[in-house]
Amino acid sequence: MPTRFICLTSVLALTAGTASAEMHFNRVSSFATPLNMAADEDAARTSSAEIISASGDGMTLVYTDSPLGVIGLIDITDPKAPKPLGNVDMGGEPTAVSVIGNTAYVAVNTSESFTNPSGVLRAVDLATKEITASCDLGGQPDSTAAAKDGSFLSIAIENERDEDAGDGRVGQMPAGFLVQLPLTDGAPDCAALRKVELTGLTDISPEDPEPEFADINGLGETVLTLQENNHIAVIAADGTVSAHFSAGSVDLTGIDATDEKAALRFDESQEGQLREPDGVQWLDDETFVLANEGDMDGGARGFTVMKKDGTVLYESGADFEQAVARVGHYPDRRSDAKGVEPEGMEFARFGDVPMMFLLAERASVVGVYDMTDPASPALKQILPSGISPEGAVAIPQRNLIATANEVDLVEDGGVRAHVMLYEYQDAPASYPQLVSADDQLIGWGAISGMAAGEDGTIYAVNDSFYGFQPTIFEIDASQTPAVIVKATPITRGGAAAQMLDIEGITLDGEGGFWLASEGNDAKLLPHGLYHVNAEGEIEEQVALPADLLAGATRFGFEGIAKVGNTLWMPVQREWKDDPKGMVKLMAYDLESEEWGAVHYPLEASETGWVGLSELTVQGDNAYLIERDNQIGSAAKLKQITRVSLAEMKPAPLGGELPVVTKEVVRDLIPDLAANGGYVVDKIEGLAIAGDGTVWVSTDNDGVDDSSGETFFWSFGKL
Repeated sequence: MPTRFICLTSVLALTAGTASAEMHFNRVSSFATPLNMAADEDAARTSSAEIISASGDGMTLVYTDSPLGVIGLIDITDPKAPKPLGNVDMGGEPTAVSVIGNTAYVAVNTSESFTNPSGVLRAVDLATKEITASCDLGGQPDSTAAAKDGSFLSIAIENERDEDAGDGRVGQMPAGFLVQLPLTDGAPDCAALRKVELTGLTDISPEDPEPEFADINGLGETVLTLQENNHIAVIAADGTVSAHFSAGSVDLTGIDATDEKAALRFDESQEGQLREPDGVQWLDDETFVLANEGDMDGGARGFTVMKKDGTVLYESGADFEQAVARVGHYPDRRSDAKGVEPEGMEFARFGDVPMMFLLAERASVVGVYDMTDPASPALKQILPSGISPEGAVAIPQRNLIATANEVDLVEDGGVRAHVMLYEYQDAPASYPQLVSADDQLIGWGAISGMAAGEDGTIYAVNDSFYGFQPTIFEIDASQTPAVIVKATPITRGGAAAQMLDIEGITLDGEGGFWLASEGNDAKLLPHGLYHVNAEGEIEEQVALPADLLAGATRFGFEGIAKVGNTLWMPVQREWKDDPKGMVKLMAYDLESEEWGAVHYPLEASETGWVGLSELTVQGDNAYLIERDNQIGSAAKLKQITRVSLAEMKPAPLGGELPVVTKEVVRDLIPDLAANGGYVVDKIEGLAIAGDGTVWVSTDNDGVDDSSGETFFWSFGKL
């Protein structure tokens, strides 16, 4: 059947930020690591971006790519259009990089085994891409730090433990140490390398220190985290240990600490949680901040500001994690482990404002803190990042920061590892676009279907990722960003309803809702319709006819709308009894309880599949989301279509079904690309208000193998 294209006379308006002269960071571009591979290389190999630094002029980014054994270079002369400069082979596994001027100093792990660790420091001329010097480090390096005057490097030699040996605990030789490496006119002086012993300092396995991250202040002092030992050491420029102390512990309250993997409940606590910090950054010559990721026994889920004598100035506790939950990025499947896992960080002054950038590895966000008062940090923004940000670099002279995001899902057909760039702008914040209200902690994610209420409220549901917590969310879309003001549990017999995969919601006209649930035999989830009252209690369940279910697959209902006394539900993909390229729009008559359907023609796809993800009705038309299942540069089809209700005359099941004509209303790929990251795959929510205003949302898969980004936006009125 023919496809016709129409235009809407509206202007794209991403809905995260109000008109303001206040400065904000906004993502302006992203760079996929495979772009640095040569034309004759296999771009399907796993790659990564882990630790990142920048040239002295701020025009070139350098990141470590451990899987490929290279450092990657990116030209950011135009930060909105980064260009590949290729990879440089390091002859081992690069673990860290620090750039001074136009020279990259790269720590490379060349270890044969955990018990026979080795490594080198390589100096690379960024102009020629030649290795100009190499120094034997005597062990496996983990991180590097450069003195502010460029006179020396500090290199943490971790000699990491084998997590499959000795019950995965420290106490595995050889011990780690710190290397101080002088630089003369930019060249490493290998002969003058100093080894700083760290044994005997810690309460936990004093014989086996495992230094993790280092930073150097203006006095030439190196602060060093010994993560598994839960310890901090401060090393003077002459190599003496000037201070050391336990990183301590935190009593956490208001966290989700249970491994139920299907609900967000922030009403639990953990006492005496070891900080086990990873990243560390000096704020000034006396004060530093720790990212309390945890590794072996701990993980305090936040950050701590300390003086170099061990005095604690500030402890975030669960505050950061709760802020992450409010923007929909909480990784529920890490609840019993270390939550959002703050790992890396960066510190720099932008104008007169000292700022700390805290990377949450599992939540895939960056917390931006104003550190003007180190005893009272102020969270200013939460920025979206790629999957698992590992490193960051600030370029304040250009009003830029960049993150390196390590996870590459190429083997699963997912998104690649990315470097992402953010600019400090005199502009509104473009993210987040959906948050939960400040007066209550509503955890949310995996938004799968939407509907507009008569008063302008948008109703949304989550899918089976939160199988123990199916919920109807009420969204106030008049605010920027939009705000979830209420969460109504979907219940059965007074308890949270289970065995649901809610993918669609529509109002019943009487204060309640009809919900469409997508079935999956493998998970014992039935295909069906559910009628709930205003309190979310299921009052009626409508099962599909047996002869229809005989041809069903796991790709079932994706949306629901009520037209008169008829419920309409799009089936996502072809069932066994459908012609190729045709999917059913199912109709259920509430009065006669009869089923019928029409066929909808899908676009063809060269890669993956194409299906429907939502249906809503406004005026004389039904509007649908039609999309492919591709992500990033592979995404080719994300669109809104419409079908005239006059054509939607359901025919009885079991016979030939009429085929409707669709019109393409809007290509949504430019809308998604406008967010500065990669194009996400799952557009699943569509709601149209009574005045014709269109709202669209994406499903973030519960932050599982996902960056966790949820986009909720309007492009205007129909």
